[in-house]
Parts: sequence; structure tokens; C-alpha cells
Amino acid sequence: MRTLAFDGRMGAAGDMLLGALLAAGADREALSPVEDALAIEYAVSEVDRCGIAATRVEVLLTDAETDSDGSHDNSGGDAGHSHEHTHGDGHDHPHSHSHEHTHDDGHDHTPAEGHGPSRTYAEVVELVEEMDLPKAVRTDALAIFEILGEAEASVHGTDLDDTHFHEVGADDAIADIVGACLLLDDLDAERVVTTPLATGGGSVEMSHGTYPVPTPAVVEIAERADWSLQGGPIDRELLTPTGAAILAHVADGTESLPSLDIDASGYGAGGWDLDDRPNVLRAMVGDGAGRLRRDEITVLETNVDDVPPEVLGDLQRSLAEVGARDVSIVPTTMKKSRPGHIVKVICRPEDAERVARRLAEATGTLGVRESGAGHRWVADREYETVVVSVDGEEFEVTVKIASDTDGTVFDVSTEYDDAAAVADATGLPVREVMQRAERMVSR
Repeated sequence: MRTLAFDGRMGAAGDMLLGALLAAGADREALSPVEDALAIEYAVSEVDRCGIAATRVEVLLTDAETDSDGSHDNSGGDAGHSHEHTHGDGHDHPHSHSHEHTHDDGHDHTPAEGHGPSRTYAEVVELVEEMDLPKAVRTDALAIFEILGEAEASVHGTDLDDTHFHEVGADDAIADIVGACLLLDDLDAERVVTTPLATGGGSVEMSHGTYPVPTPAVVEIAERADWSLQGGPIDRELLTPTGAAILAHVADGTESLPSLDIDASGYGAGGWDLDDRPNVLRAMVGDGAGRLRRDEITVLETNVDDVPPEVLGDLQRSLAEVGARDVSIVPTTMKKSRPGHIVKVICRPEDAERVARRLAEATGTLGVRESGAGHRWVADREYETVVVSVDGEEFEVTVKIASDTDGTVFDVSTEYDDAAAVADATGLPVREVMQRAERMVSR
């Protein structure tokens, strides 16, 4: 499986993702739909970060008009006002002035950060829908903006459509997000993963005041993401809302880099030039083996010594009604050598309180404890209906197929109830029915 892996130990920002994707082999020309739609260009350069050669991407305005006070206006933007924007260093900085860059075309170009219109969520959606993008890229970009919009709405207590993107509604942030989706589409990875993302530390100035790192929007996004956060390693904001939202949509979390037969790798540079560590995001592309899927769980347990067997036998059905994934009952010896049972229940974290209450009601236990398990590794499961013929009569039987994320099948098993029904109708042993059904599976 072609896999793209990010090393998140120095966080991530939108332009760092752009640089990393280009350095890992994505085509610069893939970004042209954004340059055609917005008055911006992507300036790509090679920089040094603590001895690491990295790709730096800056989003520059191409048709800004300079006002008499030296500020820049872009298509009705509110120049002269202080805007927050995200540098590749991960910081959101308020700016009320501009810097110009002279390029080979002889024209002065202004960084798009802090300039141009600041839009609502609905306005951003309309703009992206009007861009000439591949369908999959448009879908991904809109999904990322929805993640950002929901995070902002949750933080500020507003409705999604009315949410105003103070930090991510300007041209530079749109260029980061749509550009990242275009480069990801060009790399054509079947799977994207990231190690835990460093947030940095300290505090950051934003339009609503001073906030500790990670910022409220990043925390909201992380709650929706598969990957995890880790603090540090420096007191600067390393993970921005834009970077977090892109990775929340496209990347699965992994505790360490997966086994890869690497085809290409590269580094996307942040804006900080630190003395003791490279401010870069590393990306690696290669073939990786399939894996089991990570499933967040809670394990609940209780010990009982006075529950009738009929009640214990019904726990699987009763607890499943309120969200239990699995129920195990293990005989044990309790105090004063009394025989008893340990009831263990696997459920989703969000179902834990409801399952614990049903367990207490059903058994009369005085306490339910939560064990330390936080996740399990599970196979992807598909169900296939096959037709088993017995003496000219046909029966439908459901077969469960277990595979890893690469589609490699490692178990095929017949649903027992279906096999038992066929056995009752034909006189064949259940085992024979199961074997016949499993031989019929198409893979």
C-alpha cells in the first residue's frame, strides 16, 4: 500500500505541509488551479534549517494595489486593519503592515498573510466550489473547512454558516488548504499517517486575546482527529488550526513511523530558524504493509458473586442494547472463597457511562471500574452472502471476512446461526455447512 507518513515532532502548519509534499515528490504544477482562481502565487524556495535542506512555500499576492499609507488592498480587503495569520513557524501574528518580495519577474510581491478579505464559512465554501478542481480535491477541501468551521463555531458559540474565519478565511489560508489537497491528490497515496503532533507551548496573541498553546481551535480539532497531541518541545505555537484541520481529515494516527520501503522523502520548512533543532515537517512516501485498524475503547469490569446464571447469560444481549461491543464472563474465587464471576465489557468511550449503568442495574453490583485500556487493534470486517447447495436445494449463508487495511484477508468465518439453520433443514453437520460456505467466498 502506497503510504505517506508525516513526522509530527515539530508540529505542522499549512505552508509546512505544502513544502513537505513538494519535497516528497508532488508536482508544483498541481497548484495552478489556486493561482488561477486567486490573486496569489506560491513562491517555492530551498532553505536551511539547522543543517537540513528544506522546501519553503510562501503565498504571495500578485495584484495588490498599494495605498498612500503603504498598506495593500486586495479586492476589497480591509487593509490597514490588524489580521491574524499563520506563519510556517506555527505562530499566528497580528500584522497591520506589509513586506514586499522582489522575484525574477521584476515585480514586487506582498505576502498574502494578513492581507485580503476575511470571509465567513459560507463565503469560503462558495469560493472553493467555484474553483476548477478535481471532484475529490474539492470534496477534501470542503471537508477540511467544515472541520475548521465546526471548531470555530464550538469555541465561539456560533452557528456554522455564520462563523467568521478570523485566521483562516483569507487568501493565504485558502491557498494552504486547497493547495495541500491538490498536492495530496498528485502524490496519490492510498494511506496517510502521522506520528503524534507537537503543539509547542507558551501562549499566543490572537484576535480575541492571549491564549495558551495549544489554542482552543486546535484542541477542538484534535478531539475529532485520529492522531494524538504532545506538548513541547519549545514554547512556541507549533501546530496551527490550518495544519491540524488538514491532518485531521487526511491522516490516521500512529505512535511511531510505520515500516516503509521508502520511495521519496523531504522536509517542509517553517518560518522559525531555531538554534538547536530544525523547524521542519518531514514527509516520507513508500510502500507499507497493511495493518489492523485502531479502535478507541473503554473496558469496564465488575466482580459479582450473587447473580443468577440466567441473568449472566442475558448480559450479552442486555448490554449490547446500550452500546457494548463485547462481553466476557470469567469464573473466579472471591473473598471467603466464595465462587463468583468477573464481568468484562468492551465499549466505546462515549458509551461507557450508559453501559456501566445498565451493568449495575442488571447485576446489582455496587461498583463498576474502568481499566487502563485505551484502544484495541481490530480487523476490517466485510460480510458476503453465499449460496450453499444441498441435494439441489439452495440456502443463503452469511460469511464474515476479516482483512487488514491493505485488503489482505486473514480469516473467513461463517455466521453460526445461518449455518445452524441450514444444518437443521438438511441434516448436515453444522461444521460441514460452515466449510462449504467458506469455500464459496470469492476471495
